[in-house]
Amino acid sequence: MFRYLPFFICLTAATNLFATHYDGNVYTLSFDSGNSLSITSSFKTCGDAPSWLTFDTSTRTLYCSDHSGNALVNGSLTSYSVDRNGILVELVKTQDVGAAVHSTIYGSKRNRKYLAVAHYGGSALSTFSLPLSSDKEPLRVFRYQMPQPGPKPQQDAPHPHQVILDPTGGCILVPDLGADKVRVYAIDQHSGRLNACPDLNYTAGSGPRHGLFWRSKPSHLAEASITMLYTVSELDGHFNAFSVSYLSSGCLAFQQIQSFVPYPGGQLPAGATPAELRMVGDSLYVSIRFDQGFPPNDSLVTLARSPNGTVKLGQITSSYGTVPRTFAINKDGDLVAIGDQASSNVAIVMRDPQSGKLGGLVASLRVGEIGQATNSSTGLSSIIWEE
Repeated sequence: MFRYLPFFICLTAATNLFATHYDGNVYTLSFDSGNSLSITSSFKTCGDAPSWLTFDTSTRTLYCSDHSGNALVNGSLTSYSVDRNGILVELVKTQDVGAAVHSTIYGSKRNRKYLAVAHYGGSALSTFSLPLSSDKEPLRVFRYQMPQPGPKPQQDAPHPHQVILDPTGGCILVPDLGADKVRVYAIDQHSGRLNACPDLNYTAGSGPRHGLFWRSKPSHLAEASITMLYTVSELDGHFNAFSVSYLSSGCLAFQQIQSFVPYPGGQLPAGATPAELRMVGDSLYVSIRFDQGFPPNDSLVTLARSPNGTVKLGQITSSYGTVPRTFAINKDGDLVAIGDQASSNVAIVMRDPQSGKLGGLVASLRVGEIGQATNSSTGLSSIIWEE
């Protein structure tokens, strides 16, 4: 049976956001033209620990991953339809590998769509053909193992933390914090299945967490495009930049061209770690947890990208909360929604679309119960714009 979320209609033009919280709720937020941020609905769904949302704008379908479970116990994957007012209708809930933390939609030449899901505690990557059905099994599950634990306590097992689609739509990358590598797959364009490629290996104890691609747009036909992979590593605190080349096998080759700590002075405060990485235009943004850069709040760091793909440190600004696990930039590029996990608030800050600089706080709203900084399974877990 379909289930409808409670709602009310705003009288002013508004933009919707969706958030997940480890209290078991998916929240719908409304940000209106008067810079007012409010909760319009909450719904216990998506398993015991909703952790990540992926929105397919073409079908207006929202996918929610569940962080509960582990390598032996399944979690869940849930889909919702989203109407023009941002109202959610639960469509399907199906079982998936446990402890999911991120997902990405990818396609094939047959116009089929698939969802790839990273499972931190499940030490796995799963893929599903879309649309989901309640009895649908994963298209494939890659289960990861390590011959021995890594040098850091967080590296007791493989811990995939994200799924990244390359600019051509032909490859998927999976940063594995536990195994100190980014796992690489070529997408079979006929079946949507993934074929394993050689991994991108990191120094022991690095803990790659999140990454993204950038590809240049040549100004004339004779100019070759540049493809870059940028990553942040949680455990050693480094930002890494790699030039990327495409091989005849369908796999990728990488050459590291930069590695530095993305923080003023080149050193993070004790206990501070990079979390999420995003990019708009020539600007990259890294959320920094536990640095107390703007006491009692943590920070976002801005990096400026040059035409050759290298980056340099820009500004550092407040996250307006503690433990900024995720953040999202709106379609117009003039607002950033920061999901502060431990303080469990969503902070909306201004962004200059031309310079990329972040400005002051526009709105902030507590969403759900406050989390515990020492417990990563509490508090606000993700935030996205409905765009």
